[in-house]
Amino acid sequence: MQLIFEKGAPGRHLSLLPPCDVPEVAPQRPRTEPLELPELSENELTRHYSALCKRVHGVNDGFYPLGSCTMKYNPKINEELAALPGFTQVHPLQPEETVQGCLEVYAQTEALLNEITGMDAMTFQPAAGAHGEFTGLLLIKAYHRHRGDTERTKIIVPDSAHGTNPASAVMAGFTVVNVPSGPDGCVDVEALAAAVGPDTAGLMLTNPNTVGIFDKNILEITRIIHEAGGLCYYDGANLNAVMGLVRPGDMGFDVIHLNLHKTFSTPHGGGGPGSGAVGCKAFLAPYLPGPVVRREGGGFRFAAPEHSIGRVKDFYGNFTVVVKALVYLLTLGKEGIPEAAENAVLNANYMMARLREKYAMAYDQLCMHEFVMSLENLKEETGVSAMDIAKGLLDNGIHPPTMYFPLIVHEALMVEPTETESKETLDEACEVFLRLWEQAHTDPQALHDAPVTTPVRRLDEVEAARHPVLRYAGA
Repeated sequence: MQLIFEKGAPGRHLSLLPPCDVPEVAPQRPRTEPLELPELSENELTRHYSALCKRVHGVNDGFYPLGSCTMKYNPKINEELAALPGFTQVHPLQPEETVQGCLEVYAQTEALLNEITGMDAMTFQPAAGAHGEFTGLLLIKAYHRHRGDTERTKIIVPDSAHGTNPASAVMAGFTVVNVPSGPDGCVDVEALAAAVGPDTAGLMLTNPNTVGIFDKNILEITRIIHEAGGLCYYDGANLNAVMGLVRPGDMGFDVIHLNLHKTFSTPHGGGGPGSGAVGCKAFLAPYLPGPVVRREGGGFRFAAPEHSIGRVKDFYGNFTVVVKALVYLLTLGKEGIPEAAENAVLNANYMMARLREKYAMAYDQLCMHEFVMSLENLKEETGVSAMDIAKGLLDNGIHPPTMYFPLIVHEALMVEPTETESKETLDEACEVFLRLWEQAHTDPQALHDAPVTTPVRRLDEVEAARHPVLRYAGA
């Protein structure tokens, strides 16, 4: 398939934008060379994007069990209400009194999410999950500095953590200390106790954890950190399994980020727009990015937290993403939110029970929202790797689960079916997994060659990672 830059011809054009209705202003620093943009007709443009659409696989196309990412269906009512003119035709620089409805969206969403998470205050500025991690860590850093506790420079991260956790900690200026997991997949409490000290700034943890297990020692873990003078940060990537059932704030966490574009049913944006909202306990609220929305009299206003870390994004975050999350919260309500979590856990355990007869489970116990299989024995027996099985899934119309993660499990496949999949879909997916297991023993070469039905065959992923081509360089 040609790139859009390879289509069209000089002189072709289309008219999609309305005429400019404001005075034109010459830029202060005009370009010295014209933009190298493709020249296309409207027909060519629409065909190009229609062709791209047919090559994309999303939740609307088929099963998408990407572990630790909660790729669930997004109800269309979210999109419809977020597209209301009162939400889409506002400007971030309008006076507060002219956007009271938008401010109420922020205030109402904050109140509901605080109730679900056990937090006291929230900001919606962060644009994605990792951005929320970074923001939460900055709150921890500002808290210690404001108290003069500048020797606290280390963040403790379990060895099963999401890769963004240590990266965010380093970006925030901390040193990362890894603690191992025990045989049960949970944090080694003794190793954690040995790792803390006067230089401990905090702990980053998600619970349920990355291998889909709710850590039975979570209260002990947060107690150890607090007694050492550190704070506890909750990575909200796996909140979909426990929302409405248990609250991170009640587990002992002081700050949390939420992936509104996962748990609360707004689309993953392929890099944006998303929302990594950050909530915190009251003692951290003075450090939140400003402005925040506060109720005053009969309306709402922007307020500046006393010791704010400053903005982490222009204006107030990706607003319509928050609208979609609020619609989801109001649609499901107090009964629907925990029911969604329970169904996510039920679906994961159902799949795990069906696949256990062939595939080895990394932690063979009841799971939460996801489970991890180890294909190490299968590879030794047949030469078929986790990568081969993943590529075989593509030929069956299923997006592969997360591969080779967490690193503590060899030949790992991490499966998260989410609550929005039916039993029929789960049964079909299980049958595909089981057929591929049989094929690994009878025709392993076919899986080495997979995929064979996709527009692009198997790629050199190592070369792509080491030498990525990120821009069109011309003919």
